[in-house]
Amino acid sequence: MEKDTGDKVKRAAEVITAADALLITAGAGMGVDSGLSDFRGTQGFWRAYFAIAKLGLAFEEMASPAWFKKNPHLAWAFYGHRLHLYRKTTPHQGFNQLFRIGLAKPHGYFVFTSNVDGQFQRAGFAPERIVECHGSIHHFQCVASCNDEIWDAYSETVKIDGSSFHALEPLPKCRRCPTLARPNILMFGDWSWLSHRMETQQHRFAGWLNGLAQSSAKLAVIELGAGSAIPTVRNNSERVLENIEGTLIRINPREHDVPSGQIGLPFGAAEGIRIICDCAGNLAGERNHKPKRQ
Repeated sequence: MEKDTGDKVKRAAEVITAADALLITAGAGMGVDSGLSDFRGTQGFWRAYFAIAKLGLAFEEMASPAWFKKNPHLAWAFYGHRLHLYRKTTPHQGFNQLFRIGLAKPHGYFVFTSNVDGQFQRAGFAPERIVECHGSIHHFQCVASCNDEIWDAYSETVKIDGSSFHALEPLPKCRRCPTLARPNILMFGDWSWLSHRMETQQHRFAGWLNGLAQSSAKLAVIELGAGSAIPTVRNNSERVLENIEGTLIRINPREHDVPSGQIGLPFGAAEGIRIICDCAGNLAGERNHKPKRQ
């Protein structure tokens, strides 16, 4: 590790140790170390979904609500496969390390993520401490928006014919009308996404931030795997520090540039968390073994 990077790691460890509260912000790169794809670039998406590659569709084209009307069996093959994948994926160790850090803070933690995979909940993070700004694949809504209900999809199943990559009947249906259901995810060109579940999460998050500001608490923001192509997470990481004393630690193997005074580290999510935690442990050991003045 280069000296400059090592110095930044040490500073990041000191920031997290001294903080009164922890905000975890995460993009698609957070799940890569759990074995999930971040669909980086068209080729990366096509490697994950060969059947869609044969159709020549990019992720931005496939992740559209229009498919639930044009070809619902293809739409539910895509989202049904992802639902099954996320249900069986085990979050990497970095989730647990951050969870323990957050629990130990006087003002606790919050998570802000653009990921729809529910990995933070699977790792034990409290649902009321999470903002899913693009929604969740584990919740459904009506395709036709016949009502404003968003329901938990824990009992929903989608069977897929792997050879044709088509979902089999019966497809998930709305609870109130004969129309299909769809994931409660903000898709591209999506004007029918029901956002009130996310807005409730945002309201709780805003209350937490307001409490930090009023108590003059020091905040550590650790951002993981959030790119600049869709900068929602990166923008939020920086914006929260406009009114609260704190430091941003941006962990990203490619895009770790930060505003002046903040910390950027060129690691993947799991590696970055591990290195910082190891450093924090070493610093704590040094303090505990430092001879006391007689």
